[in-house]
Formats: sequence, structure tokens, C-alpha cells
Amino acid sequence: MKLLPKLKNYREEWYAFKDTYHVILANWILLVLHSLEGVKTFLVRLLYRQRGRFAQPATHFFLTVFVFLAIYLSPYLEDALSSETNLPSDYLDTQAALAQTSLYVPQTGQTNVRGDIVEYIVKKGETLSAIAKKFDVSLDTIIWANNLRSPKDIRAGQRLKIPPVTGIVHRVRRGETVYSLAKKYRTDPQKIVDFPFNTFANDETFALKVGQVIIIPDGIMPSAKPPPSYYAARRWPVVAGKKTASQFIWPTSGVVTQGYSWYHRAIDIANPAAPNILAAAAGTVERVIYGRYGYGHHVIIDHGNGYKTLYAHMTRIYVHPGQKVAQGQPIGRMGSTGHSTGTHLHFEIRRGRVRLNPLSFLK
Repeated sequence: MKLLPKLKNYREEWYAFKDTYHVILANWILLVLHSLEGVKTFLVRLLYRQRGRFAQPATHFFLTVFVFLAIYLSPYLEDALSSETNLPSDYLDTQAALAQTSLYVPQTGQTNVRGDIVEYIVKKGETLSAIAKKFDVSLDTIIWANNLRSPKDIRAGQRLKIPPVTGIVHRVRRGETVYSLAKKYRTDPQKIVDFPFNTFANDETFALKVGQVIIIPDGIMPSAKPPPSYYAARRWPVVAGKKTASQFIWPTSGVVTQGYSWYHRAIDIANPAAPNILAAAAGTVERVIYGRYGYGHHVIIDHGNGYKTLYAHMTRIYVHPGQKVAQGQPIGRMGSTGHSTGTHLHFEIRRGRVRLNPLSFLK
């Protein structure tokens, strides 16, 4: 009977090692490369004493060695680092686009998915509401971005700045933080962090630089009156295990603080009490990742028929890869690990490589 606890401990240790082996591999590779750099420095100094006698052949030799190592080891290093950071693919794509895109790009056409502020020239007979509809932002968003007094305060030929999403365009002042801006403009700080074209001086603390321009999604001016749907959208309580018309149930209890959008293909459910996270449907645990960035500690469950669910930012995980789970079974506890500003669950429903709107299944 004493053998069973030992086997259980061994199994848990094995899964822990399996989940973190890539970190050890990455550190080992970096250590080897660092050692080679030291050897190279020593040989360069030695060759310098020989007044460059063997400098050219040695330089060519070591350059060839480093190129070979880079080609041979890059797949392993890339896999190890990507498994550790575990950032969403759409987040990486938009960050790459950001490196090639300025925040303010003058243009006159429409862009559907963008992170920049565009310049639009008003056409004759065009209304502000028509322009807002064309760019899929609210009327107030354009008014605030251009300091207009009313929707009628436009004329043909006028240049308007059009923000990328409904909300506020803000230039950071000294002492301001993501949290203070979220409070000022009555939105959730996680929305500011999740907008992929916002950058931070520190990606772990979400520190801002004085003078930088930042987008506040769904923000509202302090002096403005919120629309009728404002409070309902931000105070939508849900109950864990609540049945729906689909095969999925609500995975936890709390308040839906962020819905589905082109840059946030999931829903966020917040609860400061950090309740348990439940499996939305029966299935098999595909992945368990203890990450520092991106999704943080998260679980992916395969439900068959091409459907999978992802549960991110957990503080504790109760399951392991390959484990069968029943619908409603606790799989972990809500937390704030990874790219997170507060205790909440980031919940995704996937079919193949497509991230579907969870509210289409849970309502």
C-alpha cells in the first residue's frame, strides 16, 4: 500500500518535469553559447598577440561555426522559448505589425483591423454618424478625438482623426498608470493591456512612458453621460455551471468584464474571490502550461469534434495532460498570472485554428 503514494508522487514529478523541460533546455543552450563566446574572446586576444597572423582564417572558421549552430539549434531554442512565453498567435502578429506601423498614419480610406489613428477627409453631404459607421467606432469616439462640440460640427474637406476602436485616445502624463486611466475613463484596465497596439515600458508591470499615446478601448470621457447599455455591459453576472443551449456550461462565476472582439477573441470573467474554474464540457486535458507571460498558467481541453477550450491566468491547476475530465469538474483556480491586470478568467472556445465567440455558445 505504501507503493501507491510513491507512484503518485513520481507521476506528479514527471508531469512537472515534462512541463518545464523546455526551460532547462533553453538555459542550457544559452549557457553553451555564452561559453563559446568566452572561448572566442580568448582566441581573439591570442591571435592579436600574433599580430593578426591567423586572424582571417580564424574569423572565417568561427563565423562558420556560429552560423552552423544558429541553423542547427534555432528550432530547439525557438520551441523552448515559445513554450515558455506562450503568447497568443494573434498577439504576436499584431506586435510584429506594430513594429512597422506608426500610431498616426494619414489616409482617406477605411481599414477594418488596425491599431493606428487614421486621418479621414469629410466628403460633401457626409454625416458624422455615417463616418462612425464606416469605421465601426462610436459617434462619441470621433467627437472626443477631434474636440468637436456636436455631431454637426463638421464640413466638407475637414480632416478628422479616427481612432482604431471605440474609446479614448490619451497622451500619458506623469504619474498616470493603466489602472488610473481605466478608472478615469470608466473602463477595465485589462482592455487597455489586451489592445495589441498599446506598448509598455515594462510588460510585467504595464508601466507607461510620459508622452506616449495610448488607446483606451471602450473608455468614456469623465464629463460624458454613459450610454444606456454601459452599466449592463459592465455588470453582467454569470454563475458557474449554468446550463446553456449548447454543449458548454459557464466555466466560473463572476462578472463578464470584456467581450469578444477582433483583438480579443475570448471573454473575460472577473471575480476577486478567485473561485474554481470548471471544465465547460467533458473532454481530455491536452495541455497544462505554467507560463510567466501571455496566458500565464493555463489549461487546454480537447472536447472532440474539433472543439477545444482554453482557460488562462489561473493561480492553481488541478489537472494534468492526458487526464479525462467531466463537465463541471474543477480544473483550477482563477488567478492573475501572465499578461493580466487582475483576478479573472480568459476563456476561449476554439474549433480548429479559429477562435469562436464564447457568448454564441453560452448565452
